[in-house]
Amino acid sequence: MKDHVCLGAITGSYGVRGEARVKSFCSDPSAIGDYGPLTDDTGRSYSLTVIRPVKGGYAVRLSGVPHKEAADALRGQRLWAPRAALPEPAEDEFYHSDLIGLAAVDTGGADLGRVHAVHDHGAGDLLELRPKGGAPVLVPFTRAIVPTVDLAARRIVIDPPRGLLDDDETADAEDAPEQ
Repeated sequence: MKDHVCLGAITGSYGVRGEARVKSFCSDPSAIGDYGPLTDDTGRSYSLTVIRPVKGGYAVRLSGVPHKEAADALRGQRLWAPRAALPEPAEDEFYHSDLIGLAAVDTGGADLGRVHAVHDHGAGDLLELRPKGGAPVLVPFTRAIVPTVDLAARRIVIDPPRGLLDDDETADAEDAPEQ
């Protein structure tokens, strides 16, 4: 869904009246219902009405979901909005979907791989890089470490602190005192 942005995920049912529990990925989590009909991973479209905040997200009513079993069957479905329905991000703000697939280079221009995913575990976003032939690497998405995001050129520049992308043995050898 290249022209869509993931706004949330259905985590199960809530109550017995067909309400679903949704985890919102919006900057204002309660605004998940403000972007018009949302589409799930299968292409099914829903009007979404936020009912109330609940532990782990929001209780919502989804059109066409009449009972608890129907809401439970949607567990794990992501909810997508057309990109055109969303506001343009402010300067130095990015939709995660805009970052995925960007080439990553260091400040000298060396290829570091591509952004495979963006993770948010509460303390700030992490970019998951997939270097060619290497193991995935998590890079903090901060201005100090990622000083340049060039969406037009489809690349980011990373200025990693010592040891972040270095081979552990190389970093240890460089830090060892001379004998």
